[in-house]
Amino acid sequence: MNDQIIIKELTTAEETARFWDRLYAYFQRDLFPEDSPEREELDYFLGAEYRAAIEKLRARHSDPLYYLAFVRGGEEVGYAMPALYPGEDGKCFIMEFWLLPEFRGGGAGHACARTLLAWARKRGTAYFELNAEGERQRRFWGSLGFVPNGADEWGKPCMLLPPEGELPLAVERLGGPDDPRLGWQWLKLENSFLAEIGEELLTEEKKERLSAAVREGKIVFFLALRGTRAVGMCSVSPCFSTFACGEAGVFDDFYVEPPFRRRGAARLLAGAAQDWCRGRGMASLTVGCSAGDAGMYRALGFQLELGTMLACPLAD
Repeated sequence: MNDQIIIKELTTAEETARFWDRLYAYFQRDLFPEDSPEREELDYFLGAEYRAAIEKLRARHSDPLYYLAFVRGGEEVGYAMPALYPGEDGKCFIMEFWLLPEFRGGGAGHACARTLLAWARKRGTAYFELNAEGERQRRFWGSLGFVPNGADEWGKPCMLLPPEGELPLAVERLGGPDDPRLGWQWLKLENSFLAEIGEELLTEEKKERLSAAVREGKIVFFLALRGTRAVGMCSVSPCFSTFACGEAGVFDDFYVEPPFRRRGAARLLAGAAQDWCRGRGMASLTVGCSAGDAGMYRALGFQLELGTMLACPLAD
């Protein structure tokens, strides 16, 4: 029997119908089984709204989405739904990937995954990203080189197979939360930052409050970009200093995605925030940090010791 895995793009009405039938079965069997705490989400994924959203992505001319089948010995043994983003430094986001139950085991999953990665690379993919919520998924993709990489804008954990090449980094100020290019990436970084420091991820209410603060100029965000992908961020909150009788700033939300650390993003972000504060005539920019991080912040220009910072929690 020929064990070679090949990929077939599913394009006809019959192939598309079969893909969706098996995708729905996968949702019910594997992602949202009856004992799943997220079972209530199943109705959305089985409904017309979800399918319409996916079909809209599939129909777009740029950043194409594909329905793919893994074929072995003439049989379809599994499926994938990747979206390619050549405008985002060559990202491939693997939205869905599964094998039919009767074909699982014996290394078939890894063979299909490696075939998918090779297929995408031939189409210009430089790196891969996906959501991986369960331990089994994390182990599987981790064995293929994927590393944990925070959370997305909805709080779902992400994994990344990092790019091998380097691209120059640049910093941009976030114009507003509704920026179609940077807004969703900013929320993704914010959730990743909160997850790393052990805080609650953004709820819809908190997203609205944070977005309102950005619109009103109460907080300013800077994003480090690798091409068009935001890989890091920081924020400055202006306030009034009675010592200077003028404006000062508080530096916070300092985060760089783990696969892109030690490449200069932190220094670029801190420098951009400091330059912005100087341009506004601010007297100082301060940061609260743990003793373990103090050396890093000193190297980034925060060299004046201000004693110990304490806080009185006021919220319930």
